[in-house]
Parts: sequence; structure tokens; C-alpha cells
Amino acid sequence: MPNPFFMQTLLRFFFYLLYHPFAFAYDLVAAVVSLGRWKDWVLSVVPFIEGTRILEIGHGPGHLQRVLLSRSLVAVGIDESAPMGRLAKRTLARVLHTNSNPSNDPQHRAYTQINLTRGIAQHLPFSSESFDTVIATFPSKYIADARTLPEVKRCLINGGRFIVLPVAMHMGRGILDRMMSLLFRVTHQSPEDSIEIFSKRFERPFIEAGFQVEIKQVEVKSSLLVIVIATKPSSR
Repeated sequence: MPNPFFMQTLLRFFFYLLYHPFAFAYDLVAAVVSLGRWKDWVLSVVPFIEGTRILEIGHGPGHLQRVLLSRSLVAVGIDESAPMGRLAKRTLARVLHTNSNPSNDPQHRAYTQINLTRGIAQHLPFSSESFDTVIATFPSKYIADARTLPEVKRCLINGGRFIVLPVAMHMGRGILDRMMSLLFRVTHQSPEDSIEIFSKRFERPFIEAGFQVEIKQVEVKSSLLVIVIATKPSSR
């Protein structure tokens, strides 16, 4: 049986490579391990967004940013990885160029504002109550850090939402689904415990930070996603 410490060290190194020097391969790897569902998983948080000022923590290649901008939302992204920042900017600039025309097309106007910055969730470089919704899809352990949650709460308006998509589970019965389900458990992208046990454990830091928490289970293309909606209480 593999040593747990060795496996964790190996996984940390793998994800470091994927988010930094090999960021260009992120989409390919994500597509393979999700059996082509990764972008659908990420975009599953969109129906839960409220308001127009949206912050995405860990924007990655920029796919969610592209959708937010296409809806004429005020989208801001932050990521610790400089290579991911460059990749996302190229993605959004490419879409901007594709939609470039002399008309007043609403989608074209939306893509004129690309707001990406480098930073970490524990120290968000934004003013208090700057956003209506904050989003994080498939974040690592930093998301429940004792420094992250107060920062997110500070940046949200009263009644604002912090939407987190922490894990996904392959539910298909095919051999590939089963193989990827095992891989996801090994890499902690899928919970080892039941959804109910995982949800209770995952929501605890959010509740302790003063959020009102609701857990959603969403089915997307033979997979089950857990979506956490943590709401900052309104002032009385």
C-alpha cells in the first residue's frame, strides 16, 4: 500500500507542475480525467450567481471568465499562478479579437473589460463589499483556510454569495467512468466518504466563519457535483 505522505507529496508536485510550468496542458489533462466534462462542471455554478459584480478565485485558463464576460457581468479573476494568468488573458483576448467588429454588439462590448490579477485568496487585494458573488471551482485546501474565509466575507456585500464547487464524482457505469472515479478519489477531487459526510465536514469552516450554508447536489452528464452556497448574512 502506498505511503500516504509520499502520495500527498507526489500529488502536490504534480499539481504544482500542472498549474505552473505545464499550465498549457491543463485543459487537455482536465478534459481527459473528466471524460470531456470539465468545462460543463465548471460552468455548473453559473445558475447560482447573483448580482453583477463577480469575483472568481483561481480563474485557471479563463473559461468561466469568458462566460461571465459574455453575459455583460463585471467579472474579476484572481489566481496565484502567473502562467495561468497569461493563459487566461490569451484566451479572453482571442475571443475579443474573434468578436471584434465596428458594430455595437453587446457581446463585443462585454469583452472589452478583462480584469485578471495575480494574488492569493488569503489576501484579496479588493475593497470591502466589492462583489455580489465570489466563485471558486475545484479549489485546493486553501479555500477553507482560516484566513481565506474572512477575506471572502469582507469582499462580499451583505447578502452576497460565496459559491464553491469542491468535488465531482463520476456516476457512469462504463469502464472509463470507473477508472476515473478511482483516480478522482486518489487525487481528492472526489470524496472518499459519502456525499452527506463530506458535505457536513466541508461546510463546517464556512459556518464557523459566519456564513449561512446550503449544499446543492447537481447532476451533469453522468456525474454528480457538490456545490456549496455560503451566504454572508445581511445586516440588521
